[in-house]
Amino acid sequence: MAEESKSTESATETKPVPTGKVYGWLSENGFESEALEVDASGVETIKVDPNFLIPLSTALYAYGFNYLQCQGGYDTGPGGELVSFYHLIKVSDNAVEPEEVRLKVFLPRDNPKVPSVYWIWKAADWQERETYDMFGIVYEGHPNLKRLLMPEDWVGWPLRKDYISPDFFEIQDAY
Repeated sequence: MAEESKSTESATETKPVPTGKVYGWLSENGFESEALEVDASGVETIKVDPNFLIPLSTALYAYGFNYLQCQGGYDTGPGGELVSFYHLIKVSDNAVEPEEVRLKVFLPRDNPKVPSVYWIWKAADWQERETYDMFGIVYEGHPNLKRLLMPEDWVGWPLRKDYISPDFFEIQDAY
């Protein structure tokens, strides 16, 4: 019986998250962040505070992450946080396989604001607009943050998990 409880205790212990090369470099250089589990593709994932996104992103750009492959968002669930994520790639001529890292910024649902990375990676332009349009995450400092997919007068954020669809849809002239 004692052996059984001992194995149950060890099974409930939390394992430390293994840190990757990029997280190690950030830590060595004094950037605050938190290592998360690597994703299914083996990409290192780092949690970043919204206040440190710009300095950390600027450092990663200087470190060689010169390509923003994807920026997007997701909802963790009704009443939960919203997440803005950034998939960065280090593109170079002599790399056999490019280095990748994913940044995640967790934001409060009631006031989701994060600085825009448009001024670091121009590819963030329409991607941040789409995330704003679908989730309501405000990218402060974006040069043209307005709806991209929905009409300008649309109320709400359609991809939030607590979004309630309107009872009517106005048919507009499609010609």
